[in-house]
Amino acid sequence: MAKYTGPKTRIARKFGEPIYGSDKYFDKRNYPPGFHGPSRRRRKLSEYGIQLKEKQKAKYTYGVLEKQFANMFNKAQRTKGITGEVLLQLLESRLDNVVYRLGIANTRAAARQLVNHRHITVNGRVLNIASYSVRPGDVIAVREKSKSLEVILNALAASSRSRISWLEWDNSQMTGKFISVPERSDIPENIKEQLIVELYSK
Repeated sequence: MAKYTGPKTRIARKFGEPIYGSDKYFDKRNYPPGFHGPSRRRRKLSEYGIQLKEKQKAKYTYGVLEKQFANMFNKAQRTKGITGEVLLQLLESRLDNVVYRLGIANTRAAARQLVNHRHITVNGRVLNIASYSVRPGDVIAVREKSKSLEVILNALAASSRSRISWLEWDNSQMTGKFISVPERSDIPENIKEQLIVELYSK
């Protein structure tokens, strides 16, 4: 499957925030990329430009490609509720994101790799589809023979994230439960979803 493999710090600098997590290079150069650095005069973005930038930020944050994102937006439109909030809920319900939120991986990219390499089970069944939509009541676990993997143990040991209200985690069993779809207030990402809705409504 196609995925973005370019420089992540450059993308984070473009949006002015470390969307991929802690980044020492971003901390040193937290201004937009470009030849002239922070002294460069930058054009004011149009309304469309602001909306497009917000969509791009959401795509890069969750590691979703353009077609996937458009399909997810269409699904959000067809679902009862506020479209922007439903869109974020769909993104948060992706298996790779849930693995990341549980602390099994340090980044969403690492979580996606764990899923793709068949280290994760859902309801006792090995699942290697990162975009799988987790439902309330689903149990997400580290596969039995993968529990001793150094990358997973290190991620769990280093995880400083407070456990999230819509997820349950049992460290001794390395299993988590998707309790409920998160409310917008429970999603920490700095994304203005209404701008994305306005963009697709044009």
